[in-house]
Amino acid sequence: MPTFVMLTRVEPEVLRNAQSLEQLEHRAVESIQKQCPSVKWISNYAVLGPYDYMDVFEAPDNDTAAKVSTLVRVSGHAHSEIWPATEWAKFKKMIHAMPS
Repeated sequence: MPTFVMLTRVEPEVLRNAQSLEQLEHRAVESIQKQCPSVKWISNYAVLGPYDYMDVFEAPDNDTAAKVSTLVRVSGHAHSEIWPATEWAKFKKMIHAMPS
């Protein structure tokens, strides 16, 4: 299955306290599990910078990845970006197979 990286920034006006982050996460995860059961989560990180979180997941196609992003935006009150990703070893195989 293709791999995707999702960067998420929570909208500050929805945060009442630190625990509200966990509540937003719970709602988003529940919604994704229900509506996109084929999605496989690889890893999740809290990050410093313009985004709050980075998630890595596998989805069967771009449409499913877009649905994940939309569910995060709606249930998590957040801005998110989805980037398709290729494992480095697989990328190197691809470039070595290209003509010189």
